[in-house]
Amino acid sequence: MSRPPTDATLARYPLRWAAACAGATLLPHLPRLPMWLGALAALILAWRVLGQRTTPTPLPRFITPLLAIAAGVLILVQYGTLFGKQAGIALLVLLLGLKYLECQRPRDIHVLVLLCFFLQLGLFLDTQSPLTGLGALAGCVLATATLLSLHTRHPVRAQLRTTGVLILQALPFMVVLFILFPRIPGPLWGLPADAFSGRTGLSDSMQPGAISELSQSGEIAFRAEFADAPPPPAQRYWRGPVLTDFDGMRWTGRHTATADQPAYTPDGRAYAYTLTLEAHNRRWLLALDYPAGGIPDARYASDYTALSREPVRQRIRYPATAYPDSRVGLDAPAEALRAALALPPGGNPRTRALAATLRERHPQPAARVAAAIDWLRNAELAYTLRPPRLGIDSADAFLFDTRQGFCEHFASAFVILMRGAGVPARVVTGYQGGELNPFDSAMVVRQSDAHAWAEVWLAGEGWRRVDPTATSAPRRIDGGLAAALPDDAALPLLVRPDLTWLRTLRDRWEFVGNAWNQWVLGFDQNRQRTLLNRLGLHTEDWRQIGAALLVTIGTLLAALAWWARRTPRPEDPVHRAWRRFERKLARAGLPRLPWEGPADYASRAAMQWPQHAATIHQIARRYAKLRYGAAEPAARDAKTLDTQIRRFSI
Repeated sequence: MSRPPTDATLARYPLRWAAACAGATLLPHLPRLPMWLGALAALILAWRVLGQRTTPTPLPRFITPLLAIAAGVLILVQYGTLFGKQAGIALLVLLLGLKYLECQRPRDIHVLVLLCFFLQLGLFLDTQSPLTGLGALAGCVLATATLLSLHTRHPVRAQLRTTGVLILQALPFMVVLFILFPRIPGPLWGLPADAFSGRTGLSDSMQPGAISELSQSGEIAFRAEFADAPPPPAQRYWRGPVLTDFDGMRWTGRHTATADQPAYTPDGRAYAYTLTLEAHNRRWLLALDYPAGGIPDARYASDYTALSREPVRQRIRYPATAYPDSRVGLDAPAEALRAALALPPGGNPRTRALAATLRERHPQPAARVAAAIDWLRNAELAYTLRPPRLGIDSADAFLFDTRQGFCEHFASAFVILMRGAGVPARVVTGYQGGELNPFDSAMVVRQSDAHAWAEVWLAGEGWRRVDPTATSAPRRIDGGLAAALPDDAALPLLVRPDLTWLRTLRDRWEFVGNAWNQWVLGFDQNRQRTLLNRLGLHTEDWRQIGAALLVTIGTLLAALAWWARRTPRPEDPVHRAWRRFERKLARAGLPRLPWEGPADYASRAAMQWPQHAATIHQIARRYAKLRYGAAEPAARDAKTLDTQIRRFSI
């Protein structure tokens, strides 16, 4: 039997479901909240749940506004504002705890559930992974069960089963809206200013330690799916920001002209691929050296970087073709070459002295480059993820003192050395390598694959890539970061080569995530147009799409109504037992009259069969108590009534 909870039972049954709903909603947010805030919200929930053992005492009315003001002050102190993504989510978390604290009426439960729905939606402001979807789904299930608890009261399993049926009934509507509702490019609302904060990835500047810190992240930077065999590891250089200006400590990029087509003629073998780039809130489009024209909505800089017209603030997918053997920069402008020779006055005297020696011994620039590579190879420089701190003269400290560094140390020192030797050179940052996922053959490039290398300009050759890291750690190019570092290096957990089982699990999960990204998150306006055209619907006429949407939803509603009428409702076990008792008496010649209640019917039956009067009255009283009593009948009491009626005979 189920009945709507009364005021006396509100604190016992719906509040427990509300606590589960609030807990499941808050749990995914905890890693992104300050520790004190998560602990405070959990403490409020726990205190209120423990207080349900006794009859809850309503809070004085003036307490709730004071607590809400205090919550706002705490958020203001923590974030410096009440607006924005992080501050808004944190404020909703505290308000959710306070709302649960004051829950006394069904209306409070409704408000709490709405807050839970907002917070579940807020999860997708940080990430849209399948795991986030599962977390939001779990919260949605518990929120629906909480609303259901205001009208029915069942055991947990039965309550969840009913909730599951309701969600399954809503699933066809979700699919129809997903397919037919117009896909509008960009967000439906203006996102807060900090919505894109916390994005990891390359920067438009570099100084010692920047890339080594980034390389300790196992997050995916992008995926590439090649039409044919991928290029060999030595050609897997994914071009990012090109850094030309150097102030003695920091490398930065300079403004370059852009065009609709690259400033070179692609040559050599072509590698066609489709790249799925994660959001990084910058304009550059990571592309394999050297990209041909044809990347949708892309601009091509004079330093051969592919650029988006707007910052990449959401995952994008684009086709590209690379020509690694192309010769670029044969006619580089004099201004660009002067910038690639500039060094700040003073600094790094030992590196400058070495550069002067190279220039004196080798008149040809190509010979100076080769001699510098030989010097680096013989210097026994160590490749490490934990380089020591360098002083102001960073190149001198790396080449002659510490002799330990990461790729940015090698690239920076080599470019300084080349400029001192009179060879135009610059730093290029991006990613090098990538590994194939065995489950979908996609090449996965992670933040741990971030890399820096050098380019030198030689007359008759143009810009030539030189990777000084390969002189000390050649396995970095062929085998990736894990192969180049010592066994005790602090590698990201998911890229450690000794944890094969974990890597396999990671590959399987990323395969699922890639499918989710392509077919759910990647269902954009173009894909919707293609699908609808296949279904015979023309997206140019949204009246046709709207009519199809209304007809489909109307058909689903009619089907659900038909199913509801055809599906028999489960009978209350107490009422089912009483109907069996009525049938027994009717077969004995005493049917119940339409207007008779249990007590009157029992009295008439007792007069008919005096020898069974006590049992008949006992059955009627027990049924009336279970059926009409204020308390919810226990399963064992209903079973006792059913057993007594089954044993009764006339």
